[in-house]
Amino acid sequence: MDEQEARFTRLYETYYRNVFGYVVLRVPPQAAEDVTNEVFTIAWRKVDEIPERALPWLLAVARNLVRQSHGAAGHARRLVDRLAGLTTDADLHAWDAADHVIARDQALAALRTLSPKEAEAVTLTAWHGLEPADAARVAGCSRAALTVRLHRGRRRLARALEASREPGTRTSAPVSHDRVIPEKL
Repeated sequence: MDEQEARFTRLYETYYRNVFGYVVLRVPPQAAEDVTNEVFTIAWRKVDEIPERALPWLLAVARNLVRQSHGAAGHARRLVDRLAGLTTDADLHAWDAADHVIARDQALAALRTLSPKEAEAVTLTAWHGLEPADAARVAGCSRAALTVRLHRGRRRLARALEASREPGTRTSAPVSHDRVIPEKL
């Protein structure tokens, strides 16, 4: 195995799950594997151009493929909707995992309160572990813009999680992003 093949194999083995996890939140499940495989096809062709910190590069390629193949319209909304669908019926019937399911339901409901761009900033940094500069490259915005989205998203997420812990609060109600609620300063 030559050096390029070895590097590609390491990239694939190390990052396939991360890229697939990013893609499956943004496209229909039946298309996620195809899009992920396309990311790694591009990586194979450009293996010498991939920076040492490869995950942000791979996620940026994935984001571009998702936008090209599924249209940019509705992309961020699909992210939030897919996150909401992560709780399965099996989870709902698992009595020993009830606390976990409730916490996840509350977290997903809180995440749905964010704008699509805020949700993307939070998931890129919290779930995928990217630094803000790398997350900004993936999101296609400046580092400053991502930092603002991240700050606002974290603040709204904290408020929503706090509200979900109050007695009588429903955590699974859908949230509309059709209008923007102004921030109180």
